Amino acid sequence: MIRILLVEPMNLLRGTLAATLSLEDDLEVVADLDTLDQALDMARAVPPDVALVDIALLVGDGLATFARLTAEQPDCATLVLAGPDDPASLNRALDLRVGGVIGTQAAPCELVRGIRRVVRGERVIDARLAVAMVAAPRSPLSPRELNVLSVAASGLPSTEVAAELHLSAGTVRNYISAILRKTGARNRLEAVRLAEGAGWFR
Repeated sequence: MIRILLVEPMNLLRGTLAATLSLEDDLEVVADLDTLDQALDMARAVPPDVALVDIALLVGDGLATFARLTAEQPDCATLVLAGPDDPASLNRALDLRVGGVIGTQAAPCELVRGIRRVVRGERVIDARLAVAMVAAPRSPLSPRELNVLSVAASGLPSTEVAAELHLSAGTVRNYISAILRKTGARNRLEAVRLAEGAGWFR
């Protein structure tokens, strides 16, 4: 029996997924949660064979919790459920070394097959999502430049950005100049909008 930890914020979708997966003789949904907050405790109580997690939860604290889950449960395969409209998030999911990514447009049989495959140690990448990921613009900015831009996104003047990042104002100006050059943006605001639209901020 393959034990599944399902984490999906949308109640209707979560209920549908749980019901669909439970129809299979070899699958058992041992927990269905709407956030990752309780995932660690549930996984400790009933170690799952696979965690099926919505990609929308893999941000901020959810990302840290997911990392702890995979560290604490090394035998638990991971499968991310994602839509085709956020390829940057899909690329980030693959950077996390998840076992696979299944699209929300996949047929139930594809999801079931994907779960069985990741449990066997295979990598599962939905072909429709793979096309979206390849087409997504990758960030030309270094991690430090993205960090500077994310702080600058709040609208702080360069001197306050510098103070928050423990840099000199001149260094921040140099970073902003490099960011504008690499992105082709005319000003800092345009660079922020471009980065947000492309999903470069984590």
